[in-house]
Amino acid sequence: MDGSGKKWGMPMFIGEYHHNLDDKGRLTIPSKLREELKDDFILTRGLDGCLFIYPKVEWENIIEKYRNLPNTKDARNFMRFFLSGAVTCECDKQGRINIPTPLHHHASLTKECVIIGVSERLEVWDKERWENFVKENEEGFSDLADKLFEPNI
Repeated sequence: MDGSGKKWGMPMFIGEYHHNLDDKGRLTIPSKLREELKDDFILTRGLDGCLFIYPKVEWENIIEKYRNLPNTKDARNFMRFFLSGAVTCECDKQGRINIPTPLHHHASLTKECVIIGVSERLEVWDKERWENFVKENEEGFSDLADKLFEPNI
């Protein structure tokens, strides 16, 4: 790991950023995050009602993992869901991306959005949906942390 918190030069996304969609459905990506994403990146359907944004290098890692999945119905269905919504994006001069209508609908985006950093990816949430997610899960975060980080005995 280098001094920037990056492991082997891979992006490390953290933080919570609030931005509004403009009248044309474009979303501003904060400059700090744009630097990590580089020139172009992948926007796709996420899980739990959000959108995922991956830098190209991370997207290539994901595609390689999918290629190694068994050819089962579950794997095919997930790949259909995940890959059919994927688009290559780049920011315009004002740092905005255009969110295609199917992705806009998938995440139920209204005017106010929240962009969160989740290690190797960004997630785009409708503000109200994000606040509900946090509220519904807040009490369980401590128990979840205990389970995830429990020492192996």
